[in-house]
Amino acid sequence: MSPAAPEAPASVYATALLAGLVRRGVSDVVVCPGSRSQALALAAARFEQAGLVNLHVRIDERSAGFLALGLALETGVPAVVVTTSGTAVGNLHPVVLEAAHSGVPLLVVSADRPEELRGVGANQTTRQAGIFRDVAPHSWDVPAPVGDPGEEQAADALAAEVLDGIRGPRHVNLAFREPLSSPVRLPDVEPGDWTPVAPPADDVLELAPAPGTVVVAGTGAGEDAERVARELGAPLLAEVASGARFGPNLVAAYRELLGAAGFGDRVARVIVFGHPTLSREVPALIERRGVETIVVRTPGLDDYNPGRRVARFADRVVVDTGREPEQSWVRRWVHASRQVLEVDEGTVSSIGNDYVERAQFAREQLQRMRAPVTRRELAEAVWAATWPHDRLVLGASRLIRELDKVATGKRIPVYANRGLAGIDGTIATATGVALAAQRDEARPGVTRVLLGDLALLHDVGSLLGGHGEEWPRLQVIVGNDHGGTIFDGLEVARSADPALADRVLLTPQDVDLAALASAYGWEHRLVTEYGQLAGALTPTPGRVLVEVALSR
Repeated sequence: MSPAAPEAPASVYATALLAGLVRRGVSDVVVCPGSRSQALALAAARFEQAGLVNLHVRIDERSAGFLALGLALETGVPAVVVTTSGTAVGNLHPVVLEAAHSGVPLLVVSADRPEELRGVGANQTTRQAGIFRDVAPHSWDVPAPVGDPGEEQAADALAAEVLDGIRGPRHVNLAFREPLSSPVRLPDVEPGDWTPVAPPADDVLELAPAPGTVVVAGTGAGEDAERVARELGAPLLAEVASGARFGPNLVAAYRELLGAAGFGDRVARVIVFGHPTLSREVPALIERRGVETIVVRTPGLDDYNPGRRVARFADRVVVDTGREPEQSWVRRWVHASRQVLEVDEGTVSSIGNDYVERAQFAREQLQRMRAPVTRRELAEAVWAATWPHDRLVLGASRLIRELDKVATGKRIPVYANRGLAGIDGTIATATGVALAAQRDEARPGVTRVLLGDLALLHDVGSLLGGHGEEWPRLQVIVGNDHGGTIFDGLEVARSADPALADRVLLTPQDVDLAALASAYGWEHRLVTEYGQLAGALTPTPGRVLVEVALSR
């Protein structure tokens, strides 16, 4: 029998690093194909085989990165995304930017050439060490292992170091020499539990109820915003992706009231949680003279500070509950908001018994069911169909703003990549959220992603999953108005030549989404009339692309 081939230092080190991450609670690894990263990829496959990690394989690095982001959004645990060298690493830049600005934990592990092959024009070699340094200052450039004693212990120590205090993206760049992989023994690994990183609390501000106070909740605000608003007796102006769009103090029609006499003009103090991005009225309020703004810091790269007018930043706020708040201020806001959103749709019981009246009502209802779907109706239908055991992911399009205008209070998990509010990776992010959510069998549900047609096409590669991997229950609901009609609501629509604006901003498209869905193995449902909408949103197992025809 021939002696066993020696273990490649690349595989020994990669296995030890992954074992160190698993011991400390990492459970998801996303791998992209590549030669230089093969030791990492094969180690991840061995760990999956042993039931130690959840492995996800994607052919496109941008899709892989946003899948990892979605997993981290739902679990709170950093996911690992593995790439080879060269342009593969650069393709992760969009997700690293989003993770940095939204404070989502993400670990990028890239393979690289050893020192002697850098700077000499070697194939697939660039200056990738520290490539994300401006937004991910925590980065490590690790020399190629050579098989020296202690390298496995060094890999375990590196795993501990990169996870310590992680609150955004971090980058580990690993050099490998040939041989790039070999079979290695699987170490004894006991998967650990992830310990959430506690936010800093060295700057705690105590607040007392005061007239003219409002609480603003942007993306990532969480339930603390709702609690603080209640304790202060303050109106809660919560964006739809804030995680705080519920409770007795919710003011859904906050845009209208911020511009109304007796409401917005009487605001004296603003308490901000999260990152507000969905209106112009909120930053305008903060920039107004005489308004004191207090911002509760989030893990994102920049503190929220419109016009640099924020008076105070705090890591956490507590409310002096010994002082009873005056409730008339918040009651006026809540009552007025409900009046703004109130729509009289009529019911059979509200009409008389006269046959002509009832027949007219029936004709009107039938006409409505056959009418085209409006953006508001689409947003309301998706919101109505989604419940606490479901997940809702919102893309950057007109539809998230439409939903933010009309969504009533409901305590459901909502996600949106609003760190930079780009359209990148929306489907991949939703897939990650869905995969993580579906593991909890006590809360079976469906993940819906609501987005526009350009956001769909921008991330169309994410409709393709890993071969043999189980797909979660996922509905991709696309409002198809054949282009970027969000520009119709911006100043450019009034100032630019319409033909030129359509060419370079609207960017019209005429893709056959039914054929696209079929090519990727998705069920396709087409909605052209309002009456078809509720049925199309009915959850079923597997992957469904719901195309809703919208007019410009």
